[in-house]
Amino acid sequence: MGVMNDLLGPPAVAGLRDVLARAAGRPDWPALAAAAERLEPLALRARADLLAAALLSDLSDLSGQNAARGHGAGYERAASLFRAALQDPQFTGWAIWPVSEAAVTLALRDGSTQSFDDALALLAELTPRLTSEFAIRRLLIGDLDRSLAIIADWTRHPDPHVRRLASEGTRPYLPWAVRVPEIIARPAATLPLLDALHGDESDDVRRSVANHLNDVARHAPDEVVAAAGRWSADPGAHTAWVVRHGLRTLVKKAHPGALALLGFTAGSVSVSVPELDRGTVHLPGELGFGVVVTNDSGEPARVAVDYMVHYVKANGSVAPKVFKLAVAELAPGESRQLRKTHGFRQMTTRVHYPGRHGIQVQANGTLSAKAEFDVVS
Repeated sequence: MGVMNDLLGPPAVAGLRDVLARAAGRPDWPALAAAAERLEPLALRARADLLAAALLSDLSDLSGQNAARGHGAGYERAASLFRAALQDPQFTGWAIWPVSEAAVTLALRDGSTQSFDDALALLAELTPRLTSEFAIRRLLIGDLDRSLAIIADWTRHPDPHVRRLASEGTRPYLPWAVRVPEIIARPAATLPLLDALHGDESDDVRRSVANHLNDVARHAPDEVVAAAGRWSADPGAHTAWVVRHGLRTLVKKAHPGALALLGFTAGSVSVSVPELDRGTVHLPGELGFGVVVTNDSGEPARVAVDYMVHYVKANGSVAPKVFKLAVAELAPGESRQLRKTHGFRQMTTRVHYPGRHGIQVQANGTLSAKAEFDVVS
């Protein structure tokens, strides 16, 4: 994450101060300058929050008496400044994140529907320079239905960045973003956005739709299968990919509806106990295993084969993680041997702990017995 954190480092802050100075006709942004000295060792999200708070302080000084004359003065002055800055091609990159957060804070502080609606419009204007997907979350929390009514129009926006924001900004489990509990409680609320965007001409928009659908699958699998079924009934050029990617977690969980929709045959499939090439893995190392999948039915079968590694956690408990293995087309009575080598190396995204691990293989939801092995450091 060190490299990611540096996206909001002193050079980005200096560039932001220069842009704002040109837009406001004011050379000094002292709170931003001071915040640039305090970025280490903060993570990226914390840096954005620190800089947004500093920007609010500088904006308050800039507004002076105007901010005290009535509701909206603070937001209106800031929004006008940010729109002026958008005329500058240098106003781009990760420094946009604290700008968008500051705008939302001022709009919510003002409390008027006019500022709320304009803040959404401003985020749509900012998002081509850097995604507004993080700042929009607090507006969704503030008034989900009002936000979604406006965001629905974005699905027809000519700019793909804005169309992507309609999907990405409303994802239930968007990484780095604050949760919007009402989106999780009301899974049907955002599905109309995905209905409108799943066939979008932009790869980035379609990828966001698939990731959003996969998010919803965590808490509303039946609604997700129904949506994917609607799209598959009248498919476009990219529907198959969006559906497959959007249902990936449900396939790993062997959800019957998801498997059926993707053409994985319901029937009698058996899976042998995985045969391991060693009983102990020394870190860093790898484990090879083989498994036999058999179609026990009298009909051809399309089989989704995944494997599950039961990892030992820091507290000694064991938790499974599912990985793709293969998709196999099996004739009636056919058996297929599949092999895989799985690596065990320390990474920032996964820390391996010594202890008794296990591997299982599943095919169309049929789970093998577990084969166990030890991991030692």
